[in-house]
Amino acid sequence: MVDYAYHRLARSAPRYTWYKALLTGLIAGGFYLLLSTVFVVALFIASFALPTVFGQFFTRLTTRAIDLADPLTFLFTIGSVALLLPAIILARVIMGPRPLGLLSSVAGRLRWGWLRSLILPALAVYAVVFAISFLVVDPLGGAAPLAPKITSTTWALVIFAIMLTPLQAAAEEFVFRGYLGQAVGGWLKHPAWAILLPVPLFAIGHDYDLWGLADVALFAIVAGWLSYRTGGLEAAIVAHVINNTALFILGAFSLTDLNGKGGSPVAILTTVVILAAYSALVLRKAKRAGLVTVRRVDDAPSVALLVPADAHPAPIRPEPTRPESSE
Repeated sequence: MVDYAYHRLARSAPRYTWYKALLTGLIAGGFYLLLSTVFVVALFIASFALPTVFGQFFTRLTTRAIDLADPLTFLFTIGSVALLLPAIILARVIMGPRPLGLLSSVAGRLRWGWLRSLILPALAVYAVVFAISFLVVDPLGGAAPLAPKITSTTWALVIFAIMLTPLQAAAEEFVFRGYLGQAVGGWLKHPAWAILLPVPLFAIGHDYDLWGLADVALFAIVAGWLSYRTGGLEAAIVAHVINNTALFILGAFSLTDLNGKGGSPVAILTTVVILAAYSALVLRKAKRAGLVTVRRVDDAPSVALLVPADAHPAPIRPEPTRPESSE
């Protein structure tokens, strides 16, 4: 018996080969290009069929006016990222390993009960830290008092944020902590490689300044570490969904800048506090729940292949469980 950590789950497949991860990425890229094309064409058609609703889509796309405060641009931008999720799932359906749920966790599925149990703790952490930041830290730094604004686009942005952000955040986790983490983990055994190597790719996908990129990289590292420690993506998905949804909804009420590209030392400190508190709660809950964080696989040859069908072999004594051997 061999125990495989989350980042090594590709190795648990009976016919693992090192190049399958590369082919999976190429296939996922092809599916993403196809899905993105269909998405854009659908919006183009809608812009002509419903000009009062989608009439500005063509103009904004051709002029590259990316303004997330505009609901149509928000729909296109966040929806485009969400398409990564079906793309990587379809690629894994074709290339494996099986079961498909190994992309989610060591249980071979998304552990919905565990995921749901993390929502309230995450909401509490984010609510407390955000409240302190907005109501205490910002005023001490000279920021103007909070003044929520309701505009003609507010409720459309709120609806899109609630509908699309969970898909967008989950898509990024399945690609960067799931697919890429397990791809690297198939090649390099130590979890640090699987946690750290995908971080630059995740960070450069965000159009931020250096402080903002550092903030994003910090989140990526903690998300990867939690995925390794808990044996799945659930903790990272919950944190990502709540963080992004909260920021987008706050932006809908003009409390944050939806198009902001800058970070700051204070913002990074806020992220550190949130992630430290959340991680402590996650690990405590995992320990108390006895969460299984490795996948146990029988790597012994099948007895049926070694013994004739009419033979009666003596009982085989089970071997003790051993950790995965190094390659």
